[in-house]
Amino acid sequence: MLNIALFGPPGAGKGTQAKKLAEKYNLTYLSTGDILRKEIAENTPLGLQAKTVIEQGGLVCDETIVQIIENSINMHSDSNGILFDGFPRTYAQAYIIDGLLIKMNTKLSCLLSLEVPRKELVGRMMLRAQKENRSDDKKDIIENRLREYENKTVPVIDFYNDQQKYYPVNGVGSVDEVFDRLTDKIEEILSQTLLNVVFFGPPGAGKGTQAKYIAQKFNMVYVSTGEMIREEVAQQTELGKIAEPYLKTGDIVPDDIAIRLIERKIAEHKNIKGFIFKGFPSTLVQAYILGGLLKKQDTSVSLVIEVKTSTLQSIKRLTARSQTLKARSYDMDTDTIIRRLEVFEEKSDKIYNFYKQQNKLFSFNGDKDTKTLESEISALIERAFKEIRK
Repeated sequence: MLNIALFGPPGAGKGTQAKKLAEKYNLTYLSTGDILRKEIAENTPLGLQAKTVIEQGGLVCDETIVQIIENSINMHSDSNGILFDGFPRTYAQAYIIDGLLIKMNTKLSCLLSLEVPRKELVGRMMLRAQKENRSDDKKDIIENRLREYENKTVPVIDFYNDQQKYYPVNGVGSVDEVFDRLTDKIEEILSQTLLNVVFFGPPGAGKGTQAKYIAQKFNMVYVSTGEMIREEVAQQTELGKIAEPYLKTGDIVPDDIAIRLIERKIAEHKNIKGFIFKGFPSTLVQAYILGGLLKKQDTSVSLVIEVKTSTLQSIKRLTARSQTLKARSYDMDTDTIIRRLEVFEEKSDKIYNFYKQQNKLFSFNGDKDTKTLESEISALIERAFKEIRK
């Protein structure tokens, strides 16, 4: 989702730009100012609480703001996210918006701040007062509103600057000129959004072949816990010695080892399009672990590609691989192959349901020829990249 907070002093033109941005990016528009004025006009309990404060140029208390936002968030089904106009305005509200979005299983993408000199702000609001006869646009109230902004809302910049989500934008110029600057910045931010894909399926389904192809085609980073662990074993590192007995029996290697290897792999790559994970997660616990690992990078699993095949087909493929240079130690005997397939069956349902409930699971028939499967999965990845760039 693309969730934007449009920030800036009174008179910066947030309302005009917010509505244009919401339309362009298909976002649910949420203006605390508009909602408050509606509550006041209808003489609701919340409106009556807010009326006196607004007329004096003050900021309405957070408890009232939270209630009106929760009451007003009614996203249409095809919405790509939320555009907040006039919220957050204080340091505390920055935490509040994080909590609201976490509740919706999403997060704020960016804070776009319209930068306008004070003298021009006063001139704009005085002109607006004449045109719209707004009670909060009188000279003394304007000065109070700007002082409130400077004293209480500027610290919000530090909050988002620390998260690298704060983007100042020149707010001086025509409506179209400022809009173009805002959209340029949004496009830049969208281009940095990672696409993280998990390839899931039984041993012998061909997910490794497909994962490598997709990683190479889309210039993504291929992360195979199996390959990393085998390399550790070959080099007889500390981690490799611990993992070796598990590989020989076809059991799952302890999570601590996989975590350390994935952390190292992620740390090695910056300025990338995303990660392709193969072989991890293989348990429900690992699905939670991967979520945590990616959250540390301010990202998440985008989609899961399930490559399905029959048990008999898996056994045939793994047995055939044992006769090639690509053979693995656990391909050499049928009992170990069957043990690996049994372990997968024991653990797979929980992972399947975990990602299916999040609408992230896409299934493909692994019995198809390699080129056909590559084409089908590539089409899904291309659509996914378009979706995250919206």
